[in-house]
Amino acid sequence: MIDLLQLGTGSMQPLPDRWLSSFVIRNGNELALFDCGEGTQIIARHFSWGFKRISAICISHHHADHIAGLPGILMCIANAGRTETVTVYGPRDTVRIVEALLTICPGFPFDLKIVELEDGAKVPLIGDLRATVLEVAQRTMPVLAWRFDLTRHRRFDRAAAERDRVPQALWSTLQDGNDVASGDQFYLSEWYLGPPRPGLAFGIVTDTRPSARLAEFMHDVDLLISEATYLDDADREKALLVDHFLLSEACDLANAAKADRLLLTHFSASYPNPEEYESAAQARFPNAEIGYSGWETTLSFHED
Repeated sequence: MIDLLQLGTGSMQPLPDRWLSSFVIRNGNELALFDCGEGTQIIARHFSWGFKRISAICISHHHADHIAGLPGILMCIANAGRTETVTVYGPRDTVRIVEALLTICPGFPFDLKIVELEDGAKVPLIGDLRATVLEVAQRTMPVLAWRFDLTRHRRFDRAAAERDRVPQALWSTLQDGNDVASGDQFYLSEWYLGPPRPGLAFGIVTDTRPSARLAEFMHDVDLLISEATYLDDADREKALLVDHFLLSEACDLANAAKADRLLLTHFSASYPNPEEYESAAQARFPNAEIGYSGWETTLSFHED
């Protein structure tokens, strides 16, 4: 199970009623943060998810509206009493950017790791959640699209284990896919596991243009979170000029990727009421939603 909380939906600059794009991801007892523009820690305080359990921060790229809030977030984590390591993941040049931002911060009570990711990199995040990144087109700097996958354990065949008199102490090891030797007995995990079961996946893409490679990367996600900086096709020239999506292009990406759901975010300040475009989005992709601060969802494994 994965819980998601949207903190903001803005692009370029925060507005009085629109915070910059950021998400909190929860898996088990751990939290990860995706992007943190200016003021992210302020809107985060409106919700009860807290700061202490944030162990990973995923950065899409180094535009200020996606990373300038990092010092404030880290100070909130420190003030919440965290002493365990926090890891910041981002594209090339993240070490230099983060070190520069942190010249305004005192030391932290936790170790801070900074990890730069290349195209195709895979990293463990929180709990069993794993992330894969894709470097996407952007004229000004490296940008990563992120895909998050949660694998589902295969069903354990208790009847088969009892038939073979497998000690119960070994069951969890076998369910994790590990073979076990006990005394003069050897147990293959394959003997006690059902067929593979689909896991969960969601993806986040921002500050780029659509591509077939991106659609393939996001294929079959349960939820696609996509920027839709320009909600009206009349702004196509602007979208092309600054490497951003139109709403229609985000919907087309969701269709091409065969995503189950689509959440639109990262709206230009020139659109005061993004929610007015939800019906237009749903006409193109029925399971589309317009994001807002406080939007929440839970991704759960499908019933067998």
